[in-house]
Amino acid sequence: MSESNYRFVKNLETSKGSFKYLSLKELEEKEYKIKQLPYSIRILLENALRNFDDFSVTDNHISNLLNWTPEPANSDVPYKPSRVLMQDFTGVPSVVDIAAIRSEVARKNKNASKINPQIPVDLIIDHSVQVDYFGTHYAYERNVRNEYKRNAERYKFLKWGQSAFDNFSVLAPGLGICHQVNLENLATVVTDRDDYIFPDTLVGTDSHTPMVNGIGVVGWGVGGIEAEAAMLGQPIYFTMPEVIGVKLTGKLQKGTTATDLVLSITEMLRKNGVVGKFVEFFGSGLDNLSVPDRATISNMSPEFGCTITYFPSDNQTLRYMRQSSRSDQLIETVEQYTKENLLWRQNEEEIKYSDVLELDLDYIVPSISGPKKPHERISVNRSKQAVSNILTETFNREYITPESRKENTSENTRSAKISEDGMEYELSDASVVVAAITSCTNTSNPDVMVGAGLIAKKAVEKGITTKPWIKTSLAPGSQVVTKYLKSSGLLPFFESLRFHVVGYGCTTCIGNSGDLPEKVANAIREKDLAVASVLSGNRNFEARIHPDIKMNFLASPMLVVIYALAGRVDIDLFNEPVGLDPNNNPVYMEDLWPDSEEIQQVIRDVITPEFYKDTYRNLFAGNKTWENLEAPTGEVFQWDDTSTYVKEPPFFQNISDEPEDLQDIEAARPLLVLGDSITTDHISPAGKFSKDSPAGQYLVNNGVAPQDFNSYGSRRGNHEVMIRGTFGNVRIKNEMVDRQGGFTKYIPDGKEMTVYEAAMNYQENNVPLVVIAGKEYGSGSSRDWAAKGSALLGIKAVIAESFERIHRSNLVGTGVLPLQFKKGESRQTLGLDGNEKYYISGISDGLSPGSDLNVKAVKDNGKEIDFTVQARIDSGIEVEYYKHGGILQYVLRKFLKA
Repeated sequence: MSESNYRFVKNLETSKGSFKYLSLKELEEKEYKIKQLPYSIRILLENALRNFDDFSVTDNHISNLLNWTPEPANSDVPYKPSRVLMQDFTGVPSVVDIAAIRSEVARKNKNASKINPQIPVDLIIDHSVQVDYFGTHYAYERNVRNEYKRNAERYKFLKWGQSAFDNFSVLAPGLGICHQVNLENLATVVTDRDDYIFPDTLVGTDSHTPMVNGIGVVGWGVGGIEAEAAMLGQPIYFTMPEVIGVKLTGKLQKGTTATDLVLSITEMLRKNGVVGKFVEFFGSGLDNLSVPDRATISNMSPEFGCTITYFPSDNQTLRYMRQSSRSDQLIETVEQYTKENLLWRQNEEEIKYSDVLELDLDYIVPSISGPKKPHERISVNRSKQAVSNILTETFNREYITPESRKENTSENTRSAKISEDGMEYELSDASVVVAAITSCTNTSNPDVMVGAGLIAKKAVEKGITTKPWIKTSLAPGSQVVTKYLKSSGLLPFFESLRFHVVGYGCTTCIGNSGDLPEKVANAIREKDLAVASVLSGNRNFEARIHPDIKMNFLASPMLVVIYALAGRVDIDLFNEPVGLDPNNNPVYMEDLWPDSEEIQQVIRDVITPEFYKDTYRNLFAGNKTWENLEAPTGEVFQWDDTSTYVKEPPFFQNISDEPEDLQDIEAARPLLVLGDSITTDHISPAGKFSKDSPAGQYLVNNGVAPQDFNSYGSRRGNHEVMIRGTFGNVRIKNEMVDRQGGFTKYIPDGKEMTVYEAAMNYQENNVPLVVIAGKEYGSGSSRDWAAKGSALLGIKAVIAESFERIHRSNLVGTGVLPLQFKKGESRQTLGLDGNEKYYISGISDGLSPGSDLNVKAVKDNGKEIDFTVQARIDSGIEVEYYKHGGILQYVLRKFLKA
């Protein structure tokens, strides 16, 4: 192998031993301006230096990183992470794919046992627990029991994978959420392998993987498809990023939280446009942000649209590592290596960023975000007016204040009386029906969790409680949280307000909120109420939390408790009482809100490294239920044709030795015409589905009762369910038809039908399909099934004004061509409405990164519309992936040839 001109290998003597490392300091001394590079670019540079092989990683790649500029060249960056993190929703289909590759290798009489992850993979089962039971001491136990009952088949499959594959570990249900477990335990900041020491890096199959950026680890979310390629030793290639510097000054003031800060940053960065870019924080304000504060910010990277939100290692990093019970040896090594190799935060003024934004923490105010997007920030002091505007403008309601609703008889007033257990209460527009302290975003932060507990304590002491119609839940991101809430004596106060622990998983944030109480659900549907959820999560997209809830607001755990006490979101929390005590005296938010010192005193008195050590002592052992779960064995999985959870996908069966020649797309019909901000939740739903949907009908026909459907996310290991669910969100709006939901118009006869039915009809007639869309197509979670389902429906290309990073990559990775309208052009300016045939030429001539292709759209009346689009295949390796029909097909053919 050739040797790079830029590799300077040095030795480092540490308390862990003697290691080699690739020296960035030596490059600085050779007059390369390493200190002007953002820290995140330095880590990518080290990664390329260490993985240089003069084939997949070349001197040219290294030179491009060394010479990074604020306006970087349009060049490839190779990235080989040191590990992969998975959750079960996206992890199951990834393991299904690897198992299917083994099956195909075995069919071709090759050694299937050689198909293994080449780097460590941790899969944490955290997305499957559902809030069926709440508000009682037995909620957790029964939810876990239901979880195993629903998902035993999936869990047995994962347990098979744990024994069949090398480098593959599964963390059993109930340990916590993958990102919080990663932050609290798995992340090492610096790692070693094969006598080398280097930065801990990763990719994850969940878009919130950047949460670990808060502890100084570079990592981001990728589609399951890219993660599988990384597992199999393939570098991930992406375009050299811009790096936006965010300078923080000041300190959060009394009454504000890290959640308020992150919602403000989300609004700011989404407004400034950071999609596909790196974001890196610097400035004196960093000294006032703990690692949990930083991780809360980094967690929301997909909500801004950036790839990572990076915080370099510093004293706060070491402080958190001590707090979370990392070994003294590791902590000393982290400090030694990062300082020696120019990865310790200092000399920030020398760094050249692509752009610099500034934020003074002194001016952050209490905030919520909603009702549909995480960047729709609303200051709490104007939230009542904002909610009234949403009701009138979005839901066409004549807003009536709560005080005057009883006297008002307007037909546009929406309310319903409910009688239960001798009580009568009124549910109306803006009533809170779900209040969930959930998600790794905020439950990883002791400040806001202890703060919420103190609010609960004060509320109980003042004799007020949460409203009886609200489905309350507490789903910590790790067992550490429960330990310190118990030790502090705050957990009983949560439970007094019916915030009982319901499970350790994403629950409400991923859409596993479970059913609403029957009378509440019936009232919402009968009166078409625009009710609300309030959750401490990171996602509030339409229909994600619950199909019957029209407004969803992100808030700190502290505000979740406050809104649960108030029972409505149309309230002025600074001037109206959140409740009345038993003597009819008003209780205001300011009466309940703890000051910062009160919170910090509890944290100092209670939280110790022992909580972390005890929680993670036997991380991979699992509980008795997991231990007793009987799983199949053998190097090749025995697929069960009758299974409705795990089926062998068709992607690799009888794969040809060579890919077919690329062809132009001829006479394609649009399957959907969509607007802006179509999320992966719209394309590939994760939550509940009805028995009348194509997926529901499939399950019923296979003997599954509706009460056993589980969720779309839980059935991602079965392509038959997922293809039927693709574009099946009840809130998606296809401009080709008048009604909402997963419907379209089948062009030959103009008949309206489900997207799945139309796609199958087109396939029978060999008609290729396209999707037309607006801006930010594919934003949201890294759903590989949003791309896989599109491919299986017969979609050959998506033409959009812009794409979110992960979904664009996933489309290429499944053989679907992402095409971008030229600036200033769109479906509206060109007059495209879905009643056309599309001819896309230039593909067969040979694609190159970013090449232009010609599109001819022919109306049914013969009118032709000609325009040019850019192929969003952004690198040379992506051209190869597309030629092979997908990234895994590329890897499999490469393996079979070898």
